[in-house]
Amino acid sequence: MTTTTATELAALLERVRAGREFGPNVYSTLDVLHVLYDRVLRITPATVADPDRDRFLLSKGHAVAGYYALLAARGFVPVEWLDDQGGPASRLGDHPDRTLVPGVEIGSGSLGHGLGLGVGTALGLRAQGRSDPRVYVLLGDAELDEGANHEAIAYAGATGLANLTAIVVDNRSATHGWPGGAASRFTVNGWTAATVDGHDHDALHAALTGHDHHRPHVVVAAVTDGE
Repeated sequence: MTTTTATELAALLERVRAGREFGPNVYSTLDVLHVLYDRVLRITPATVADPDRDRFLLSKGHAVAGYYALLAARGFVPVEWLDDQGGPASRLGDHPDRTLVPGVEIGSGSLGHGLGLGVGTALGLRAQGRSDPRVYVLLGDAELDEGANHEAIAYAGATGLANLTAIVVDNRSATHGWPGGAASRFTVNGWTAATVDGHDHDALHAALTGHDHHRPHVVVAAVTDGE
């Protein structure tokens, strides 16, 4: 598998940005996305319909710019598509659309629904007897304020969804928070957890591949405000 350098990714992100301003919601996800697509996910442009592929679900859909840059870098979409992101005729909207963008697993919109969709996907794979594919869901820490996520976390823990990994990009933007930090919200329901520097690629890789094959797993990628 080829890899994408930070310089290449930055250049593609600039094509998406096109002079606009990006906020912390975009920049805080870049390292997680980079590690996922270069070192973790078992999916390529040739296997987007393979039932045994890994699934990546971007719940934090408003942070889509880095996602599009990675999809272009990995050959899922033409690089030229980046030049008109968000335009009236563009297939790359301000939230990803699975019917328009190759490699995208879900359409996003209102925050707080991606983890529930991930639980459903993981359950479906288990019902089919597919034990190899993993489901990865990227959320922002503020999404954990949504009640649907509390239900998804509890259900995944109770049913032992070992093929599910949640990644929470924690820039301390949640209104409610959780005693003991974001990871505690999951471990109280039986998940395994790792909290790492959200910009440290080796630490992210170790955490993302650190599941025990018996329980759902969460990686909290801690980032500094403004990053």
